[in-house]
Amino acid sequence: MEIGICSYSFHRSLKAGQHDIGRFISDCKALGCTQLDPWNGHLKPLDGATAHLTFKDEEYLDEIEKAADVSGLPWGTLAVDGCHIYEPSEAARAANRAKAYRWIDIAGKLGFEQIRIDAGGPEEMPDDAFRIIIDGYNDLIARARPLGVAVIMENHFGPSKIPDNVVKICEAIEGLGLLYDTHNWKDGLRDEGRRKCAKYAAACHIKTFSWDAAGNETSGEKPEEAIRILLDSGYKGVWGVESVPTDGDEYAGCQKTIELIRRHVS
Repeated sequence: MEIGICSYSFHRSLKAGQHDIGRFISDCKALGCTQLDPWNGHLKPLDGATAHLTFKDEEYLDEIEKAADVSGLPWGTLAVDGCHIYEPSEAARAANRAKAYRWIDIAGKLGFEQIRIDAGGPEEMPDDAFRIIIDGYNDLIARARPLGVAVIMENHFGPSKIPDNVVKICEAIEGLGLLYDTHNWKDGLRDEGRRKCAKYAAACHIKTFSWDAAGNETSGEKPEEAIRILLDSGYKGVWGVESVPTDGDEYAGCQKTIELIRRHVS
C-alpha cells in the first residue's frame, strides 16, 4: 500500500516555528510513508511572483533534494495554494499563471509525479468562468506533461465544492485528474460528491478530525465510508492523509489516520 501525508497536516506546528520541510521529511519516514506530499506552505523559500527560478532557488532545491535522498522517499504530490486558474481580471489571472508555471517547473526539477492547482472561481461556475478554467488547465497540462508531472485539481473551494462542477470540469479536460478530498464539499453534498467523483480520483486526501481511545474517527466524517467508495470505484492510487486534529496533536493525528487507512484497505 502506498501512503503519503499532505504536509498541511502540520500547518499549526509550521506556523508555531516547530516544523519545516526537513522535519516533515523525517516525520514521513518515521510514520511509514512511501512518498513525500508537501504543501507549498512548507516550501516558503520557493515563493515567487515569476516563473523564473533564481540561483538561490536552485540552491534550496538542491538542499531539500538531498534531505529527500537521505530519507529514501520520492516526491509524490505537490499541493499548491495561491496560483488558482480563475480570477475576475486578466491581470490577476496572468499573475497566478506565472506562479503556476513556477511551481510546475519546481515540481519537474524535483521529480514530483503530480501537482495540485485549484480551479478557483465563483461557486455557480457560469459559462465564462468555466471556459477560463478549461483553457487554464489545458495550458498547465501542456506545460507540465514534458516534465513528467500530472496536473490535478482538488474539490477545495469555489466551484469545485459542487460535485456536478467537478464532473463537468473533469469530463471536459483530457489529462486532468482529481485530488479527491473526502471532506471538502458544500454542506449537504458530501455523500453525493464522494459517490459521483470517486471515478475521477488520481489522488486522495482522507480527512480526519477527532478520535476515540480505540482509534475510531468520531467527528461524523466517516472516512471509512469514503475509503470503501474509492475501493469500489477501482482506485489504485496513493492513500493520502490530511489530518486536522481538534486536539492539536498533529503527529498523532497522522499516525491514527494511517492506521485507519491500513485497517480498511489492507
